Amino acid sequence: MSADRLSWKDVRDRIRDQILQRAYAPGDKLPRDADIAQEFGCARSTVQRAMQDLSDSGLIERKRKGGTHVRADPVTRATLDIPITRLEVEETGSVYGYQLIDRQVLPVPREIAAKLEQVEAKSMLRVQALHLADHKPHILEDRWVSIETAPEILDVDLSRESANEWLVRNKPYTRFDLRIYAIAADAQTARMLAAEPGDALLVIDRTTWVGADPITTVRSITIPGYQLLTKS
Repeated sequence: MSADRLSWKDVRDRIRDQILQRAYAPGDKLPRDADIAQEFGCARSTVQRAMQDLSDSGLIERKRKGGTHVRADPVTRATLDIPITRLEVEETGSVYGYQLIDRQVLPVPREIAAKLEQVEAKSMLRVQALHLADHKPHILEDRWVSIETAPEILDVDLSRESANEWLVRNKPYTRFDLRIYAIAADAQTARMLAAEPGDALLVIDRTTWVGADPITTVRSITIPGYQLLTKS
């Protein structure tokens, strides 16, 4: 394709697809802009514009004299980054802890299939876990993961590494749905989060896709007083 026909968006989408398809894994160094321009048959300025957009979206990191790398903790920015809970806790100076509550491949309930925009309810991996800060409950997570889009997660030891961290590092998304709301803690949730029944709890309900394919949907219930911080 000639340079005058290939837009920077075309180049961006090709490179993003290569990253999402793991031709370039987290931490990998990308070819030089000049080499990419030669490969795609476009102007170097077109590649630079595409790379700037990928950098702004949080998928790659560019350093002067250090080249361009796929981010080790890739995030696709729209209005909010998906945080790695471990890093979120450690950045406050607290000690992070993690407990796997349950991990099963189960038929997806209709309401979860609808949330994932799936007409047919299929089996997915359900992961329930508790994130800790200074040995105290921090976030209670109830997650469904597509084992068609992310089959590798079945081989991950989720008693040692959280699904949150593995997915952020390995399954960058192209779009997401985010809902934030409050609930009153029921007896079971209050017990899990060391709260009192009736306490107001913030819920972060998030679903991600790559193209039309669902990756995961997660309902994260936070402790009383939890603060959500996003930066741009």
